[in-house]
This record gives sequence, C-alpha cells and structure tokens, in this order.
Amino acid sequence: MAGPLNSRISIISSQFGIIPLRNFSSAAAPNFSVPIKGGAKLVAIDLKTNTIRKVYTFTEDVVLPTTYLNDVRFDFRVGKAGYAYITDSSSKGPGAIIVVDLENGNAFRRLNGANSTSPDSYFLPKVEGEILMNRNQDGSTSPFRLASDGIAISPDGKVLFFCPLTSRHLYSISTEALRDRTIPDMDLLYQVEYRGEKGASDGMITGAKGTIYAGDYENNSIRKILPNGIMETIAHDPRILWPDTFSIGPDQYLYVIVNQLHRQARFHYGKDLRQKPYSLLRMKIDEFPAPTFS
Repeated sequence: MAGPLNSRISIISSQFGIIPLRNFSSAAAPNFSVPIKGGAKLVAIDLKTNTIRKVYTFTEDVVLPTTYLNDVRFDFRVGKAGYAYITDSSSKGPGAIIVVDLENGNAFRRLNGANSTSPDSYFLPKVEGEILMNRNQDGSTSPFRLASDGIAISPDGKVLFFCPLTSRHLYSISTEALRDRTIPDMDLLYQVEYRGEKGASDGMITGAKGTIYAGDYENNSIRKILPNGIMETIAHDPRILWPDTFSIGPDQYLYVIVNQLHRQARFHYGKDLRQKPYSLLRMKIDEFPAPTFS
C-alpha cells in the first residue's frame, strides 16, 4: 500500500467487506434496478437495545420505478418528531429530495427533476486517470449519470446542502421551504441557491461550526467549505478511492469509507477491479458534528 501523502489521515479499520456506518435508508434496488415493491424504507434503530423502533415505507408516488434512495439527514427540532431528508440518486429517472415527517411517516418529493437534483449532462468524470462511464460486457458504453446524492444540513437545521453525484456543483435550499407543501414545485425552484463548484462528491456532511466536508472522488481528496465560501483541500491520498459515507464523531474526527465504486465491474466491461480490504479512514478536524436536537 502506498505511503500517506497527508499525515493527518489514517486507516483505523480494514476488513473484507464494506463497513456499514449509516444504512438508515434502504434503496431495495440492486444494481440501480427497479425498487423491490415495499422494500425501499427508512428504519429507525434503537442503539441502546439494538432493536428496530420504527419502519417507514413509501407510497408509489414517492418511490418511483426509477428511485434509488441514498443519503439521509435528520432534524429533530421541527415538527412533533422531526423530519428526514433523503436524496433520490436515480440513474434513469428524476432526482429529488424526499421529505419525511417522522411523526406520521408522511413523505413527499421535492425538486423532482430539477436542474439542481439532476446529473450535469456536460460533466465528464475522470477517476484514476480514466474517464468513468458504463462499460458493458458486450462492449457497449454509455455515459455514467447519477442524480442527487450528497446531502448535509446546517447546524441550525435551516439550510439543506445537496449535490448530484455526477456533477461538481453544490446547491442549498431552505428546509422550511422544502417542508412547506403550499409552495408549488415550480416556485420552489427559485428557492434553490447555487453555491459554486466544490469538486465531484459522493459523501458530504456538516460540522457544528457550519463547515461542509465533501469528498472529491476525481482527485482522491477530501475538502472543506467554510461558511464564507472559502474551500480547502484537507486530505489528498491515493488510498482515498471514492470517499463516501461521511460521519463526524464526538471525538472530533471525520470518518470516511473508501468504497472503490469506480472500480466496479459495470465500469470495466464486466471485470471487477476492486481490491480488498476496504478501509475506514479518519482524520482529526477539531469540530463536533452539527447538532440535530435542541
């Protein structure tokens, strides 16, 4: 294994399999296929008792035949039990932000098919020196397109940050506007704020100081974006192979998995180029996670 280019980042766990850190949402759509009916869900697990506390399922107007439930963020300071925001990372249909009222399970799609939740049609991802595209066993190819994926919430819960996976752009919107169903979808588009380029990201999270941490899978890097918009690369290492599933611990470490997504067989004519073990990385950021409770 290559030596570290950034001494602040370290491997804390390696095993023959991906380390599950979130999995609060279940896509139930293997290989981005049509979701298994009734399989897509949001699951609340009581970590003290290791039991399932509640399961939220979705109606067919929320989970479409093209839907791929992905990253999720919570805010328990609004409503009676809080709200969840989930990205629909569709590869063939409209992207969206799915809003879930955790008190009654009511869910609805917002920014459905909007430019801000859709893949950038002009974006050509390059990872480990190679253009990333679907390369099938029969020799055919097609562009790699994936909708809204990375998501983070501000420390006060008032702003949601999000980005399509195949894009370098960052967007934000008021969470109050997202929850307000009296605002028509066409009017909601004008509530979206463009935050500029930040690199191509999968995982993303916000710290208690309002700093956004985001991966840059094209450059084996992790970046931070300060509230004033200043961006800085805080880690660059050849072992950061598609950084995803960002989490900030109470120990003020940023935890990141590297899942080698770009080495999957679907991108290499059926040949799986991923190399085990998979790794969980961490780096000290001297910042606590953004709160979700009052």
